[in-house]
Amino acid sequence: MVDKAVRAKRTILIVDDEPNAIKVLSAILTEEGYQVFEARDVNSACVLIADKEPDAIITDVKMPGMDGIEFFESIHQAHPDIPIIFLTAYGSIDSAVHAITRGAFYYFIKPPDYQKLKVILARAVEQRLTKTQHEGFANRTEPLTGITSQIKGIFETIEAVKDSASTVLIIGETGTGKELISRALHEGSIRKNRPFVAVNCAAIPRELIESELFGYEKGAFSGAVSRRIGRFEEVGEGTLFLDEIGELELSLQAKLLRVLQEKEVERLGSNKKIKVNFRLVTSTNRNLQEEIYAGNFREDLFYRLNVVLINVPPLRERKDDIPLLSAEFIKEFCARERKMVTISTDVMDIFQNYCWPGNIRQLRNIIERAVVLAKGKKITLRELPTEFLALAGAKKQAPAGRTLRELELTAVKEAIEECKGNKSRAAELLGISRKALYKRLQSTQLLS
Repeated sequence: MVDKAVRAKRTILIVDDEPNAIKVLSAILTEEGYQVFEARDVNSACVLIADKEPDAIITDVKMPGMDGIEFFESIHQAHPDIPIIFLTAYGSIDSAVHAITRGAFYYFIKPPDYQKLKVILARAVEQRLTKTQHEGFANRTEPLTGITSQIKGIFETIEAVKDSASTVLIIGETGTGKELISRALHEGSIRKNRPFVAVNCAAIPRELIESELFGYEKGAFSGAVSRRIGRFEEVGEGTLFLDEIGELELSLQAKLLRVLQEKEVERLGSNKKIKVNFRLVTSTNRNLQEEIYAGNFREDLFYRLNVVLINVPPLRERKDDIPLLSAEFIKEFCARERKMVTISTDVMDIFQNYCWPGNIRQLRNIIERAVVLAKGKKITLRELPTEFLALAGAKKQAPAGRTLRELELTAVKEAIEECKGNKSRAAELLGISRKALYKRLQSTQLLS
């Protein structure tokens, strides 16, 4: 098994029989802050997967012996949670598309656009991290925790609407626990014995999201070698959670609106209408009304989704919940690591004075690391990342009169400075994905 302390640094396995190609890509990803492992053939790759448990795999399609597609079929069956990205020559595009329909994450034509590859890879790693976190939460007896008035209000809303068929829109910053709320809505409802299906609209390539939702018939497009039902059908009479709904393109927004109005779907390549009766819950970290004004989101769909609105506060606005949340995470990770530790007063003081730009996800990541590294019975300052301590020390008091936008911008700037320009490390420190960090940088013209 891989050392848990090492896994704080995201690991990537590159599989390619071309030495130059693997050398270039390895150097690029190492610069991004990943820990990279290399394999020149499938057998070596299988050994590394068993030993290192990578967070994502980038593999060539054509290799001697077992090719990349056969390798994918084998690995995807044994490790369905590891995202796999293909690198392919023009002659193997059909094979790569076929793999995408079977669950591969993405494919690039050689030589890849490295900037786009970095973005897609960050998305893949974030998706696996999120899935792992959700699996951990699913086993907890109390998935939602809090004593503040904001959280109590959310509990009351969940109780009031859990059995309703009305759509629910959950808004809040990245890492605030929007999916936990969607699961609570489902698990406390009359639909609890029906499927709960979650789709991250930001994690699926735009050209594949429609087939993911609607499904397709055999021959509907190149690579569609068999029929596949989509998420709309898969969920049955359960709950469908569309995370990051603001990422959907306008054309697909129109199709989603039609599904909600007509209560029926058509698979790609078919004209047969299939009745659906799921309950829809969506979430976003965007201001959808601003997106409407900008022409990026349909107003009619917004009103269809926004029947019941749940606004999730950021962690900095519910600091009285930090001790309770910390206790929950310590309990979770102590059980996993077979340890018994508590948080020192000094650490809790820092936690309650920090602004938490990455919200609950960032708190959880910090505590996981601290529990793994703890040698005694208490989590002390020694177990906290030096970058986090530097930022926390700079933010014990938020200057009066500064806007939330200004505070967030300062946190991003300081994180990048502390990490000496390494955006992967800065994003990890802030508890957000690289994609979220790039959005913040682009919106403030700081991306260079």
